[in-house]
Amino acid sequence: MKKVFAIFAIAGLIATASCGNKTTEETVVEETVVVEETPVVEEAPAVDTTAVAADTTAAAPVQ
Repeated sequence: MKKVFAIFAIAGLIATASCGNKTTEETVVEETVVVEETPVVEEAPAVDTTAVAADTTAAAPVQ
């Protein structure tokens, strides 16, 4: 039983040692994003000057 416990203890030590504190250098890259805003130009709707105003109060013709 002591041998089994010793084997598991050694396996546990090897497993935890393989996860060691590895130092990795992280490079930080800063990117600057430039956003150009174009002004919104609102145009007046086109007016049809040749249109004739409809008479909405006139009675419909009888057929």
